[in-house]
Amino acid sequence: MQPLGYTSVPPLLKYLRHAEHLGLPTAPALQAAGLAAEQLNDNSLRLPVEVHERLLGYFCQHSGDPLFGLNAARYVLPNSWSVLGYITMNCATLGEAMSRIMPFEKLVGDMGVSRIEMAEEQVRLIWSCRLPTSDTRRQLVENVLASWLLYARWIADTQLSPSAVWFEHPLPAGTTLEQYEAFFACPVLFEQSCSALLAPLSYLQLPLRQADAQLLRTLEEHAMSLMASLEEAPLALQVKNALRQLLKEGLPRKEQVADLLAMSPRTMQRQLQQAGTSYQQILDDLRQELAEHYLLHSDLPIQDISYYLGFTEPRSFHRTFKGRTGMTPGEFRQRGK
Repeated sequence: MQPLGYTSVPPLLKYLRHAEHLGLPTAPALQAAGLAAEQLNDNSLRLPVEVHERLLGYFCQHSGDPLFGLNAARYVLPNSWSVLGYITMNCATLGEAMSRIMPFEKLVGDMGVSRIEMAEEQVRLIWSCRLPTSDTRRQLVENVLASWLLYARWIADTQLSPSAVWFEHPLPAGTTLEQYEAFFACPVLFEQSCSALLAPLSYLQLPLRQADAQLLRTLEEHAMSLMASLEEAPLALQVKNALRQLLKEGLPRKEQVADLLAMSPRTMQRQLQQAGTSYQQILDDLRQELAEHYLLHSDLPIQDISYYLGFTEPRSFHRTFKGRTGMTPGEFRQRGK
């Protein structure tokens, strides 16, 4: 199981689209977040929560938009929630779609927990954020609730609004209540007991625009297999994921990876040995995997690839790569074209 909080790539794309709309350069934001542009093409990638925080925090600081998180929700798409987005899209009713959020939301990340409550002929869709109190947390909460609303309108082909929107945080400085109520088209209340969308129970019966029961079953089977791999990820996979994140900062030390996994280097080594592998084997395999990916799918100079993978000089990279494939990196790239 993931020892630390994590996020995934799809939710980050909304921020990048809104930033591009505002004319903000995205490269400095990715650098500030510790993200490589090519990582954005891997929807299965698990990223530390801190990456999400840094990216959103950068845009909030540099956009001049105090409602950046709220406005970024306008770019929500089915893939903004990975396979969960497609599952909800293929349900028969809005209520059925809502019931799918809790079982599968960890496929998107574990930065918060959803729950549904019924009270006084109202349904409350609540999201409890795990991040500590900060402006970035506030922006994230607003983005989640706004994304839920806009996506629900799209899959139900309706412009209905909630009865009310609740936020735990106070009305942020530099904003007005009118801005929020114009966005949600309903009363918005701050400093409430939870952050939630409130709607009449009748909304649960709204039919969805492209329900497909057969596709829904297929998607749910796929999601359940993904959940199983997420919950039972073997240590070797956890080490590989940690290395994937640390490599961009230079060749990782074993102690860094062990710290990230909340265990001692000795324990990590012993458990990997019991699983029939080793830290060095996982590192070597990952570097080879990434080397082949960059050679075939990017125009990066071979020297840059060698440094990105933690080789101190290109000669070492050439020697290692040829030892594994029988070809130099240049020959491998040419053959793949």
